[in-house]
Amino acid sequence: MTAWIVAALCGVVCLMLTVRLLADRARRKQQGLFGPWPIRRIRLHELDPVFTPGRFGPTIETEVTFIGRGPMLVPGGTSDAEAWILAVLAKRAERLFEFGTCTGKTAYLWSRNAPSNASINTITLAPSQQHEYVKEPNDTDEDTKFALRESAFDEFLYSGTPHADRVQQLYGDSKQFDEAPFLNRADLVFVDGSHAQSYVESDSAKAMRIVKPGGLVLWHDYAGPGHAPGVFAALNALAKRVPLRHVDGTTFVMWRRPI
Repeated sequence: MTAWIVAALCGVVCLMLTVRLLADRARRKQQGLFGPWPIRRIRLHELDPVFTPGRFGPTIETEVTFIGRGPMLVPGGTSDAEAWILAVLAKRAERLFEFGTCTGKTAYLWSRNAPSNASINTITLAPSQQHEYVKEPNDTDEDTKFALRESAFDEFLYSGTPHADRVQQLYGDSKQFDEAPFLNRADLVFVDGSHAQSYVESDSAKAMRIVKPGGLVLWHDYAGPGHAPGVFAALNALAKRVPLRHVDGTTFVMWRRPI
């Protein structure tokens, strides 16, 4: 009897290790345990031809003014590759809009790399407004906690710099935000606010109205159901209605509004 118990325990341990190894492998491959995530992947140059590599890799056309994060952990931060992509895209964008300011790094990179006549708008909850946040039944407690943690800033990376006047900082709950003055205007919209499903759904609908025909919407943190489940669920549902694409090697999902 003891031998059977030991064998059974060994079997359970082996199964758990196998599942964990498969899950780690799937995460590295940016897919689910038993197959690809629902949103089809594209290569970076399919996002924008400027990223088409040359003989030596990225071309001089993708050179930007940049601050990396290296091994540092920062609140709500994009990876260095993702931040570089956002900075490159800003070089040809005259109107830019961001849901989720957090530390203000994206807004700062945009202000440094966008054309001199560009306008940059970014919205966040101020620390004093956190009581306005509305958690819906389909939102997880974890997503809500992270959203409030990333709404703890009233000064940002761009604050006090010579480029601060290029950024219009908006405050308020994005569900209550009236996007009417910005309709059909933005060349680039970045959705990286609350990752709770109800907020991703609301921000996405507004982003797709703010972007102009031919303009680009990018979402952050499409990294599987274990990372930001609200983002994963909301974007998978949205992808059934519009042609979203997951940018390979990043947690970006993109949609370009038809002309």
